[in-house]
Amino acid sequence: MENARGPLAGIRIVELGGVGPAPFCCMLLADLGADIVRIDRPPGYDGGAPVEHRFNLLHRGRRSAALDLKKREATDAVMKLVRSADALIEGFRPGVAEKLGLGPDACLAANPALVYGRMTGWGQDGPLAQAPGHDINYISLTGVLHSVGRAQGGPAIPLNLAGDFGGGSLYLALGVVSALLERQRSGKGQVIDAAMVDGSASLMTLFYGLRAGDYWRDERGVNRLDSGAPWYNVYETKDGRWLSLGSNEARFWRNTLALLDLREADMPAQHDRAQWPAVHAIFAARFRTRTRDEWCALAQGREVCIAPVLSMAEAPDHPHLRARETFVVNDGVTQPAPAPRFSRTPGAIQRPPPAPGENTDSVLADWGFTPEELSALREAGAIV
Repeated sequence: MENARGPLAGIRIVELGGVGPAPFCCMLLADLGADIVRIDRPPGYDGGAPVEHRFNLLHRGRRSAALDLKKREATDAVMKLVRSADALIEGFRPGVAEKLGLGPDACLAANPALVYGRMTGWGQDGPLAQAPGHDINYISLTGVLHSVGRAQGGPAIPLNLAGDFGGGSLYLALGVVSALLERQRSGKGQVIDAAMVDGSASLMTLFYGLRAGDYWRDERGVNRLDSGAPWYNVYETKDGRWLSLGSNEARFWRNTLALLDLREADMPAQHDRAQWPAVHAIFAARFRTRTRDEWCALAQGREVCIAPVLSMAEAPDHPHLRARETFVVNDGVTQPAPAPRFSRTPGAIQRPPPAPGENTDSVLADWGFTPEELSALREAGAIV
């Protein structure tokens, strides 16, 4: 893609269009400069709730070609793209890409240097490989969902961050980039099996270690990072808003007591678990005496690890996030900026999300299709 910015500029990727974690992975790679052509499917495909394309931010940064993959001519066209691509990413159930003639064996035969990224919930094999599921089901199996929530309460659903995006998209992106790096040495491509159960389990590594050492209990809301500890918690303020408190270290604990006008000599020891509920009640009563913003102003410069709990409406206007341009406006839509940041080859939102098929002719032409080939694809009904 012309004028692409970012450390992945010059990398070409074919995305077999789907929903959720595979598109988010491709968004991350596109933000870092990869030239990605998204193969969208015909109208009527069950791709989740309809969203006006300019608000479907997971599709930003790449161009869309609409092809009917049930047509042999369309799969032949994708295979032509594969021959000049660095990577292919798909998020189908195991076996679907093979049925389309676009599985890893066929694609690697056409391009032995191809990195083939596969995104699933359960993985390419195992008893549940063909079972349907969503983020909430994948994190149920790995201990994530059980571990999130308050004491005497049920599991709290952490959006679809831990399975789809944290355990899925980020691990697939890491896998694709790692395989591209390894290819520089070997000259060979390979297949990446990125499963959300594997990734979400990996995210729990710290806690499995703590549990093995008897530093973590399986009950919700009784540990230091799950709302059990009063000094790592959220508190409602006088105006009905909320603060987050993360005073883990001893000096931050002492600073928090001073902020709340509590004498350390009158308080239980920070790590006296038996006293945590009582300390939580004391903290909760104190925090309700001022508004959220009053507490933030009072805590400024006192090193107490306090931050306001902001809504999505509020977050882009926070002074720190404004200063860092953590949020940007693109095509009239406020959205998170590309991350992480690079000193020499910064990423960028390359373009707004396309409508399905918006770029079919131009992107295929850029990837080497002649006008005659495009006409033939259209006559065969392969171009939607």
